[in-house]
Amino acid sequence: MIVDAVTLRWAEALYGLAKKQGALGAVQADVARFASALGAPGGGEIFEPRLDRAQRRSLALAKAAGAHVLLLNFVQLAFDRRREEVLRSLGRAFLRLANQESGIVEGVVESARPLGSAEQDALARQVGLVLGKQVKLENKVVPELVGGVRVTAANRMIDWSVQGRLDALRRRMMEAPLGVSART
Repeated sequence: MIVDAVTLRWAEALYGLAKKQGALGAVQADVARFASALGAPGGGEIFEPRLDRAQRRSLALAKAAGAHVLLLNFVQLAFDRRREEVLRSLGRAFLRLANQESGIVEGVVESARPLGSAEQDALARQVGLVLGKQVKLENKVVPELVGGVRVTAANRMIDWSVQGRLDALRRRMMEAPLGVSART
């Protein structure tokens, strides 16, 4: 799950404040509900430049109606600081922080064909052993891999694909010294 650095910093601030005030569960649920509302059809209208800032703020606050005061203040602050773009990925950032705290890492497994849940679970266990953490994987089909898989999790890539092995072999062959004999 990719989250930009600015959004992650803002989410960390909200997460830390909610945790400090003992409201993490409520804020987490409200952030998930807010993110779902933004992802629903018409939810992205708060990012439309054709609307003025006041209209977009009103729409955002309407989508956060009934939420914990920390989230409502967060939305207001994002608009005050002209950083409403952080609201777009707030749900993903919050989930990432919660997973980090629980020792869970999310990642992507790329494969030439769709993987079944049993295959994904086995890969997640295997990658978890390498990383020393619990891993949740999302499957992405990349036909160019030919076969095997490529896993990206916790800022690491583990390439078990046929394409990766062929690329590594090509690099080794290009770096190998040529056997030139000297004749006198």
